[in-house]
Amino acid sequence: MPTVVTDIQRTGPKLRDAFGQLGVATIHEAQNRTGLLSSDIRPIHPQDAIVGSAVTCSVAPGDNWMIHFAIEQCQEGDILVVAPTSPCTDGFIGELLAEAMKYRGVRGLVIDAGVRDTADLREIGFPVWARAISAQGTVKQTLGDVNLPLVCGGQLISPGDLVAADSDGIVVVAQQKCEMVLAEATKRHRDEIQKRREIVAGASTLDLYDLRQRAVESGLEFIPQVNL
Repeated sequence: MPTVVTDIQRTGPKLRDAFGQLGVATIHEAQNRTGLLSSDIRPIHPQDAIVGSAVTCSVAPGDNWMIHFAIEQCQEGDILVVAPTSPCTDGFIGELLAEAMKYRGVRGLVIDAGVRDTADLREIGFPVWARAISAQGTVKQTLGDVNLPLVCGGQLISPGDLVAADSDGIVVVAQQKCEMVLAEATKRHRDEIQKRREIVAGASTLDLYDLRQRAVESGLEFIPQVNL
């Protein structure tokens, strides 16, 4: 039965803001290289970066009826995550729905399908990550689900999970793992800052990452020259 869940537990604003200081790559590495959505879902404006709490929406192919219901459930700090029940690249969302989301404080859209009106989306400053750009419109005939777990970009996303997206991609962190992943990601971020300082000062990455000795132990040889 098609369902709209109206009361979900969201990732809290303090956690969202803390993750906002970190990049998708760092977050992904911090949770053992898991949670990364398909690289086929790309930003329509590469400079955009968002972190928010997922509101999920499952739609029939070529049908955006449920997106209207999903927007009604959105709050400040949310990211709308949309996935069709079978592959589709139609333009599910354009300027008007983006304006409706922006009014509610939605930080952006992640959709495993298509969008349109991209010039307008850039002009109003609404961040979007989409699998396709298509002028093909949609209908409103088939119901779906809002705020139930779904698979988007190959990853299971539950309502309220933390979603981060930037020019490198999109990553999801399950709510119950947010504090642990944040601690590890923050540590990695600080380590990267320190390594950057050392590299700028002339340090070799082979030594910083202990790659030289490991290579020798694995059989790498250094010789003065080779006669060909």
